[in-house]
Amino acid sequence: MIKIGKIKIGGGNPLVLIAGPCVVESREMVFRTAEQIQKIAKKHRIPFIFKASYKKANRTSGKSFSTLGMEESLAILADVKKEFNVPILTDIHSEIEVEVAAEVADILQIPAFLCRQTELLQAAGQTGKVVNIKKGQFMAPEDMKHQAQKVEMTGNKKIMLTERGASFGYHNLIVDMRSLTIMRKLGYPVILDATHSVQLPGGGKNETGGQPEFIFPIARAGVAAGLDGLFIETHPDPKRALSDSASQLKLSMLESLVKQVVSIDNIVKEKFGI
Repeated sequence: MIKIGKIKIGGGNPLVLIAGPCVVESREMVFRTAEQIQKIAKKHRIPFIFKASYKKANRTSGKSFSTLGMEESLAILADVKKEFNVPILTDIHSEIEVEVAAEVADILQIPAFLCRQTELLQAAGQTGKVVNIKKGQFMAPEDMKHQAQKVEMTGNKKIMLTERGASFGYHNLIVDMRSLTIMRKLGYPVILDATHSVQLPGGGKNETGGQPEFIFPIARAGVAAGLDGLFIETHPDPKRALSDSASQLKLSMLESLVKQVVSIDNIVKEKFGI
């Protein structure tokens, strides 16, 4: 079990919602999104952590939007943290970014394609912050123990593991629900990223495609299988999003999803003790 302020993740505690836009696009959009998510989270009594990347280092095309600038984006996230009194999760991509990002973020996230990068994992661990390691699309769930151990070598045991789909041929991902159980048995809280899981990598013309119609069933199935947290990228107008426009959940649909998964989580944990 991990504690971030009053939020408890794992150990049979209620499902935690990690939600926000893929990347910081503007101050106005980020604040509007954070405000709406917080209202939904409070209404349905689900602990909420705000997520947004200050930079998207892994893009399909070199012409794709990457960042407003690290300093400006982190300043916006710092203001969100202060204004809404909510923990912040953001990605890191290299060791030189870690210290600066850790000044703002409560959770440092290791992107899936970087999950085996030993020096990055250890730099994140040395901050003492919670480290969320996304399971690479090329990784077996049981092998994530080695990546977690790289962080633990720094003395930091505040580790979460996130499922985001596995490569299934070209331009497709699939979520193997067995991986949730396998990774939980490793002893760390497990999160399901139900939005990146519906991506079609490289499936667009110059961008990643997606099938957002499957976000709801994947999220429901994951929570039913037993989860500690649900990761959802959401945007007021996904079609206009500067990153992952094909896989983000429309913000107006988030409350319906939260209502459904909270109900399932209550049944799973209270009646079955999963």
